[in-house]
Amino acid sequence: MKTAVITDSASYLDPVVAAKYNITVLPITVIFGTKEFHDGVDITSQEFLKKLADNEKLPTTAQVTMGQMQEAFDMLSDKGYDEAICVNLSSGITTFYENLVAYSRDVTNIKVYPFDSKIASAGEADLCLLAAKMAEKGANADTIIPKLELLRDSIRVSLVVDSLDHLQRTGRISNTSAFFGNLLKIKPILTFDKAGKIVPEAKERTMKQALQRIINSIDQTEFDQPMRISVVDANNPDLSRSWVTAFREHFPKANISTYQISPAITVHTGEKAMGVVWDLDWDKF
Repeated sequence: MKTAVITDSASYLDPVVAAKYNITVLPITVIFGTKEFHDGVDITSQEFLKKLADNEKLPTTAQVTMGQMQEAFDMLSDKGYDEAICVNLSSGITTFYENLVAYSRDVTNIKVYPFDSKIASAGEADLCLLAAKMAEKGANADTIIPKLELLRDSIRVSLVVDSLDHLQRTGRISNTSAFFGNLLKIKPILTFDKAGKIVPEAKERTMKQALQRIINSIDQTEFDQPMRISVVDANNPDLSRSWVTAFREHFPKANISTYQISPAITVHTGEKAMGVVWDLDWDKF
């Protein structure tokens, strides 16, 4: 039994890492007016941010299509894969997962296992890396998916944004919550709930105070296995480096990873957003 792993570009896996673990990454589409770009393929984060600054009208996104999925299934089937575990963006913010569940019933050339990450970015990436590592060692979906569920249950995330405008406009958070945050001129801290929806978690006046709140939250998390902390940013590299330093000082036993927030997610968070994901270390399973 040969098992493949498929994800979308919201995971923002480094192409070198994705290739090392044989993870197939399909691009989400970013749309500026009438022009479409495939996230991570024909538009980079820096190019996206330049377009974002140059365009008055904010961009939108389109999820991975079932046509893209079928092309991936055909390619993997031709390479001798028997099954594919699909770890994709949270069902709380896209209909992709339910669409794939329905579509997969009619796929005949490979067994498809949709897996709802209920998260995005580094959390999604960690799930992919665990699945791929296990598949490399010969495990199949029956063994891998229970481990993915265990890792998913451990994932915690705090996302700090400069403004809730983008999330309000794209419908990822309620108008009431967006108005409340912007009215107070605060740094809103958001998280993903158990259903994978983005919800308000807290509010702080400064990024420094937001970091301290996150450190306190991590401090209160009890894991019986090694922990990984991932710092993600939307074009905020200096702050990312300072947060990494702080986490290394406070949590010397944790493994620290860094990611950029992909253009497909930055559409919703806006520039300068900062996020922290902490969970069981996928590499220690």
